[in-house]
Amino acid sequence: MRPWAGSWRWITLVLLAWGTLLFYIGGHLVRDSEHPERSSRELSKILAKLERLKQQNEDLRRMAESLRIPEGQAEVGSLAAGRLRSLEDQLTRAKQKIHSFQKLTGDGKYHIHERFGLRRKAENGVKEFWYFVRSEVKKLSNVEASERQKYADTLLQDLGHQERSIMTDLYYLSQADGVGEWRLKEAKDLSDLVQNRITFLQNPPDCSKARKLVCNINKGCGYGCQLHHVVYCFMIAYGTQRTLILESHNWRYAPGGWETVFLPISNTCSDRSGASTGHWSGEAHDKDVQVVELPIVDSLHPRPPYLPLAVPEDLAPRLQRLHGDPSVWWVSQFVKYLVRPQAWLEKEIQQSTAKLGFKHPIIGVHVRRTDKVGTEAAFHPIEEYMLHVEEQFQLLARRVQVDKKRVYLATDDPSLLQEAKNKYPDYEFISDNSISWSAGLHNRYTENSLRGVILDIHFLSQTDFLVCTFSSQVCRVAYEIMQTLHPDASSFFYSLDDIYYFGGQNAHNQIAIYPHQPRSNEDIPLEPGDVIGVAGNHWDGYSKGINRKLGRTGLYPSYKVKEKIETVKYPLYPEADKLLSSQNK
Repeated sequence: MRPWAGSWRWITLVLLAWGTLLFYIGGHLVRDSEHPERSSRELSKILAKLERLKQQNEDLRRMAESLRIPEGQAEVGSLAAGRLRSLEDQLTRAKQKIHSFQKLTGDGKYHIHERFGLRRKAENGVKEFWYFVRSEVKKLSNVEASERQKYADTLLQDLGHQERSIMTDLYYLSQADGVGEWRLKEAKDLSDLVQNRITFLQNPPDCSKARKLVCNINKGCGYGCQLHHVVYCFMIAYGTQRTLILESHNWRYAPGGWETVFLPISNTCSDRSGASTGHWSGEAHDKDVQVVELPIVDSLHPRPPYLPLAVPEDLAPRLQRLHGDPSVWWVSQFVKYLVRPQAWLEKEIQQSTAKLGFKHPIIGVHVRRTDKVGTEAAFHPIEEYMLHVEEQFQLLARRVQVDKKRVYLATDDPSLLQEAKNKYPDYEFISDNSISWSAGLHNRYTENSLRGVILDIHFLSQTDFLVCTFSSQVCRVAYEIMQTLHPDASSFFYSLDDIYYFGGQNAHNQIAIYPHQPRSNEDIPLEPGDVIGVAGNHWDGYSKGINRKLGRTGLYPSYKVKEKIETVKYPLYPEADKLLSSQNK
């Protein structure tokens, strides 16, 4: 037997042990909440299994360290041994977590947010571990010839099957014990609350006396960028308690203005006139100015605290229980209010849905090329997208009946549809090639192009999963709208390049929860509590960022950090809340 074959076999054993651990922890911690005595017995069984797993892991670690790894395999062996040590740490922490559950007072039940926290942590851990293994196996397959390639391909298939199995268990875990119903209600209640506050702000009883914030839509960029520009204006208007006045006459997409496509953002106040007018100079300086004009975010100074990725302090606890990415949810609420379609557009959407045969299950693919490639983004062939489409269909098949593998393809490259059909004949590609033509550089700023991009974004947001590049604003808008259609769609995507971001956002930070000692010159050290400024996720188990305490930039394992949720004291709008409460009675 070749030495590398043995080393990869014990890696597989570790993965199976790790998957078993997640299954037992994920499955048992949420069941039997009505039977505390039975839950106690189950926890004891889990502890016993953890002890056995820990002992087996220690045996495997000793085996790994004693393996005689041939030259050229040292890096793979070292990484694998390191992963085993990491697994041992995770087993210990899991045992401590279960002990803490056993010490809970009362009837042994735990709060619903703890259940969600466990699910999200396990889900993220599975994903990051899968990215790591996939990356390492690809490296291994390049070392030797056909025999190693065949072994690596088989291993990838087995690991992919295991990952989908665990993710399916976690999906059903999230639906257990009435949690699904709670999430639906909580998502609706939170959205209704925010939409009601925005409506209240945007419809003052006396427009002539209202404090206003003026935003001009004609920023020099495309539709997605312009929409995000208005969202940024809206957030500052909401934070400063000013009615947003959107100036959209002679909009480059529709000369008639925003209201020719979407519903007006106010029914009572669209006049920018006031007793005093001035340019933005900061919230405190502008308090005595009735009408404030806002620049584009790139020129904003001083910067108020209301910029993404911050969320309202009063909503943060509920959002963190409900949603995997509260900042995206917050942005999505402003997008939701802004893109309410006029009747003609609503009819156009319905007709296009029927004409295209759009139905579920379906996965959305957005391929942006033309002006992006070579400037803001790299070229990605259709094969890169379809790799993740296939993975998602295999996962979907465990939950729903997949009669056809449908893909909604949105692109600004008219030739891509036929290429995709030729290369993937077992898929049904749904696309409107006239939209692809209208998205070209020479046709982009027309009403027909606007109709096309709106339809593309609508259908992408309606899909079951989104594969795209987050360097594209169109893709990010579709992802944002997707959040308004589900209690939590934060994980319904795969980006081939960037993580989610909002142009002009404040710093995106994470907090280290586990220590990390660099294993190469590219790594940075971590200690629990360190604040990490995020530059991006490499989708191979590692992210890149700066340790703000040390001032060092480099790579770090993604599972060793958690998101730092930034909160800000937004106005509470009690009058709007009272009105909503009376309407619900």
